[in-house]
Amino acid sequence: MIAPDTDTALKPNPIRATISLNAEGKHHGFLSLPHSRDDSAWGAVMIPITVIKNGEGPTALFTGANHGDEYEGPVALQDLALTLEPSEISGRVIIVPAFNYPAFRAGTRTSPIDKINLNRAFPGRPDGTVTLKIADYFTRTLVPQANLVLDIHSGGKTLDFLPFAAVHVLENPTQQAACLAAMEAFNAPYSMMMRELDSAGMYDDTVEALGKVFVTTELGGGGTATARTITIAKRGARNLLIHAGILSGTLEREASQMLDMPDDACFIQSEGDGLFEPLVDLGTAVRAGEEIARVWSLDRTGLPPRVYRARRDGLFAARHFPGLVQTGDCLAVVAEVA
Repeated sequence: MIAPDTDTALKPNPIRATISLNAEGKHHGFLSLPHSRDDSAWGAVMIPITVIKNGEGPTALFTGANHGDEYEGPVALQDLALTLEPSEISGRVIIVPAFNYPAFRAGTRTSPIDKINLNRAFPGRPDGTVTLKIADYFTRTLVPQANLVLDIHSGGKTLDFLPFAAVHVLENPTQQAACLAAMEAFNAPYSMMMRELDSAGMYDDTVEALGKVFVTTELGGGGTATARTITIAKRGARNLLIHAGILSGTLEREASQMLDMPDDACFIQSEGDGLFEPLVDLGTAVRAGEEIARVWSLDRTGLPPRVYRARRDGLFAARHFPGLVQTGDCLAVVAEVA
């Protein structure tokens, strides 16, 4: 986690909303972050935001493009910002389709401005780089106002996932139960108890530490979106609003299979550079010891590939997406069927 200075709470964040966060009705605007650069001395990073409010009630904060090469969130939340009307809700919905706006415009995982991964930059700093300022604004301004937070992810350019909604194991059983109920309401085809290889500085941890109900997703990948994964994101966002009592209506439901990532044995990393050959497709049941991938030499014929085997029984839930891999890349995730 990137720790703030001890007096961070006393420092103002330079980001300013161009619209009221509390006004009744529907308002489209920006989170304006001053950013002086070579081609715009008094410029700003303008992060689109929509706030929809009708009377008293809970607040939902929905974000997409925490990583800029993940597109289900931006598409689904652009649609929600356009179509959701104040008369349909009781409470408030804050929608930020492109959370990491500089990365979203560049189509990259990290910001092209400072090369920082927003989802490892929390709680941020009001006097830090652009990415750290965005993280601080959400930590100190937006998240504290929310009851329910949804952050829509997919695999970006380097991973592909079974479409799942996810929550983390939390120490507070009441908060854990509330997050689980929200994940079930989102109703992705798969539901995951998520384990992170590296959770330091994650938005997830900051939101959960503030006691909020938090749901995240992994809805596909490959640096694009599909009709199916966008439909899952759109339906899930509205389901969460219904679940929270903000939007009236009935949850749209389909069967959802529960998965778990209980330990590091779920993850398989490449031990060399090479040409990736998956031996099973996403959603395939595998056994511990079964061959699930090979990595071939890039430079010579006649050399046998390096073979990778499942380290547990489970479901093939994620895979490396590009055809070429580097040492240390995550090749696959095998999730336990709960």
